[in-house]
Amino acid sequence: MKKLAFSVFALCCAFFFLSYTVQQDNPDAIIGSWKNGEGTGIIQIYKNGDKYQGKIIWLKEPNDPETGKPKLDKNHPDEANHKRPVMGLTNMWGFRYTDKNEWTGGKIYDPKNGKTYSCKVSMENNNTLKVRGYIGVSLIGRTDTWTRQ
Repeated sequence: MKKLAFSVFALCCAFFFLSYTVQQDNPDAIIGSWKNGEGTGIIQIYKNGDKYQGKIIWLKEPNDPETGKPKLDKNHPDEANHKRPVMGLTNMWGFRYTDKNEWTGGKIYDPKNGKTYSCKVSMENNNTLKVRGYIGVSLIGRTDTWTRQ
C-alpha cells in the first residue's frame, strides 16, 4: 500500500513539474482576455508579428456619465486623439517574450490620465498576470494584478 501511495505522489509531482515547465516555454501563454486589478476593464492581449499587444475590449462603465455617449480618450496629450473611443483602444504594445514567463520592452497607455509608461509583464500562473508600469527604471512604478477571463 505504501508503494502505491508513493507512486501516486511521485506521478503527481512529475505531472506538476511537467505542466510548470511547459508553461514556462510558451511565449503565447499571455494571449487571451485579462481583467485589470480594479475590475474596470478587460484587455485582450494578442500577437502582432513577433510582438504582443493589447486592446480594451470591455469597460465596466463604457459611457461618459455626463453625455451618455461612449467614453472618449479626452486625456490624451495629443488633442487629435480626444475624439477616439476608449473601447477598442490599443493600450499595450511592443512586448517581446524574454524568458521565465516575462514579456518586456513594451509600453502601456492609461486613458484615465493620458500617460504612457514603460511596461513589463510576468505570468505568475496560467490565470494571473503581474503588469508593471514604470518611468525610467522598473523600481519606480506600480504593479497591477490581472486575471484571465
